[in-house]
Amino acid sequence: MACRIGCCCGFGAVNEDNARFLMLALLIVVYLLCGAAVFSALEHPLEKHAKERWAQRFESFTQDHNLNRSDVEIFLRYYEEANVAGIRVDTLRPRWDFTGALYFVATVVSTIGFGMTTPATVGGKIFLVLYGLIGCASTILFFNLFLERIITVLAFILKSCHELQHRRQGVLPHDGRRGGPRQGDREGDSLAGWKPSVYYVMLILCLAAVVISCCASAMYSAVEGWAYVDSLYFCFVAFSTIGFGDMVSSQRAEYGENQTAYRLANFLFLVLGVCCIYSLFNVISIVIKQTLNWLLRKLDILCCRSCCCRCCLTGKRMRPRRNAVMPSGAGHRRAQRLVSIETDGVNDSETDGGRRLSGEMISMRDFLNANKVNLALMQKQLSETANGIPGTPASSSRQNGFSGGVGALGIMNNRLAETSVD
Repeated sequence: MACRIGCCCGFGAVNEDNARFLMLALLIVVYLLCGAAVFSALEHPLEKHAKERWAQRFESFTQDHNLNRSDVEIFLRYYEEANVAGIRVDTLRPRWDFTGALYFVATVVSTIGFGMTTPATVGGKIFLVLYGLIGCASTILFFNLFLERIITVLAFILKSCHELQHRRQGVLPHDGRRGGPRQGDREGDSLAGWKPSVYYVMLILCLAAVVISCCASAMYSAVEGWAYVDSLYFCFVAFSTIGFGDMVSSQRAEYGENQTAYRLANFLFLVLGVCCIYSLFNVISIVIKQTLNWLLRKLDILCCRSCCCRCCLTGKRMRPRRNAVMPSGAGHRRAQRLVSIETDGVNDSETDGGRRLSGEMISMRDFLNANKVNLALMQKQLSETANGIPGTPASSSRQNGFSGGVGALGIMNNRLAETSVD
C-alpha cells in the first residue's frame, strides 16, 4: 500500500503503518476543525446572550440595592471559592464523607472525572497522583478483560447461530450421517475457523448501549427531575468517561425511601455503561482502521496511475527497482497478498525465486535486510521458547493490515473476521 512497491510519487516508498498513522492524524485534525465550527455556530450565540443577560442583572442588582460594584464582585469571588469546595445554594450531599469519597475515587479510577469534587489540600493532590496511577491502570486492565470476554461470548453466540442456520439449510448434518461423512467433515472444518464479522459485533454492542442508556435515562428523569434528552446526554458523557460535570447523578442529600436502591442502580448503570461503551469504541476503531486501509489502497492505485500517465506523457518507460522482479497477472496479485507480519513487506519467496531464475544478483541492501529479518524472527522464536509460549506462524501477526498489538486491538486481533485471513 501507499506506493511502497517502488511507485515514484515524489516521496518514494512509504511504510504502511506510518502512512496509516499520518492519514489518521490528518483526519483527526480535520474532524476537530469541523467539530469546532459546528459547536461554535451552535453555542457561541447562547454564550453571548448569557453574558449580556448577566451584565444587565448585575447592574440592576447593584443599583436596586445601592451596593458598590467592587464589593459585590469580591463577594462573588468568595462564592466561587465555596463552589469549588462543593457548597451550593441548594442542599447537597456531603462531598468528603465516606460515601462521597467513595463516589469520588470511583470517578477517578474510571477516568470519568466529573469535576464537581476535587481535592483542595496538598496532601490530597499528591495522594491523588499516586492513587490514580495505579487505579486507572487497573481499571483499564479490567475494561480490556471485559472486552475480551464480551467478544468471546458474542463470537460463541454468533457461531452457534451460524451453525444452526447451516443445519436448517441442510448444509451441516445433525448427526453426522446426512450428506456423508466426508461432506460433514468438510463442513465441520469450515465452521471450525469461522469468525464473526466486526459489523455484527458492533451492531450488538450498539444495541446494548442504547438499551442501557434508555433505561438509565428513564430512571434519571424520574428521580433527578431531568428532561429525557438531558438524561441521554448525561449517560453518553458519563459512559464514555468524558465527564464534563455539568450534570452529575446522585448528588442530592435525600432521595426519599428509595435512596439506597437508586444509588445502587446508579452504580450498576455506570459500570455497565462504561464497559459497554468502551467495548463499542474499540470495535468502531476496527472499522475506522478498515476504512483507512481502503483509503490507502485507493491512494496507491491513483498514485500508480499518475506515475504511469507521467511516464507515458514524457515518453519514458517505468523501470523496476534494481534487482527486483515484477511478476505479472495473478502471480503479481498473489505476491502482493503474501504480506509478512514481522517485516510488513511482501513475502520474499517468489521474488527470490525470480532472481534465481533470471540470473540476477541480489544487492547488498537486500541481503542485509533479509539477514536482519531472519535474525529478528530467530530472536522472537527463542524468546517465546524460553518463556514457554508456543510458536505461531509468521502469517498470524498481521492479517488484512491488523498487527497483533497490545491492549484492546491486541485482544480483538484474529478474533473477528475482518482482523483475520482465516
